[in-house]
Amino acid sequence: TAIAIISLIAIIGYVLINGVGKINLTLLFGDGKTSPSILPALVGTLSLIVIALGISIPLGIGCAVFLTEYTDNKSKFVKFIRVSTETLAGIPSIVYGLFGYLIFVDLFKMGYSLLGGGITLSIMILPVIVRSTEESLLSVPQGLREGSYALGAGKVRTIFKVVLPSCAGGIVTAIILAAGRVISESAVLILTVGMVVDKMPVSLLSPGTSLALDIYYFGSFGYPEEAAATSVVLMVLVFGINLLALLVGKLIKRKTGEK
Repeated sequence: TAIAIISLIAIIGYVLINGVGKINLTLLFGDGKTSPSILPALVGTLSLIVIALGISIPLGIGCAVFLTEYTDNKSKFVKFIRVSTETLAGIPSIVYGLFGYLIFVDLFKMGYSLLGGGITLSIMILPVIVRSTEESLLSVPQGLREGSYALGAGKVRTIFKVVLPSCAGGIVTAIILAAGRVISESAVLILTVGMVVDKMPVSLLSPGTSLALDIYYFGSFGYPEEAAATSVVLMVLVFGINLLALLVGKLIKRKTGEK
């Protein structure tokens, strides 16, 4: 525990010492013509979050609801789906990147694009949302479902009016943490999005960049100060997302408890 805490403090301290003083408006919002700017990375990161979550949230929550509410937990089919989900969760991110490159860049002829990168990221974070949502659904007392059925509500109405609101805190927390993983991912994006750090993407089919890719680019091509400053921005975003997940989870639990 001490080694882990010391390592974390050392990394955060190093990044803050070398990067805080290098952050300025030109770096954050400049046009990138005269000096490096991370504005295209901010736009690209936001686009990737929207695409990845827009695909993975309905699929992940729907899969978890199907496994929990509509199937027998002891059936071989459910066990096969759970094993598949666990396997997806354990695959290294670079393998997802290679898959995205072969399918979207090469096979579908999309080239490097934000859309291809976002779809690949949605596949990568799908197991996280499925597992977290399933655990949240299983934590809902069976008595709530039975009470809803006794009052004449159907299964679908019970799921959407009783079950999902009761475990909304866990689901929202999982979604926000998945967004944090999208922000910090780089291996997938190198092979699917490209690394166009000096141009603003004009559409979802355009190549682009992200904050993590900008750090790699700046560090590899002689911009150590910009790399440190971008690291600070990325670290603040990840920290903010984790804090938001904690606050939202507590807020939803408090409201649900009051009801």
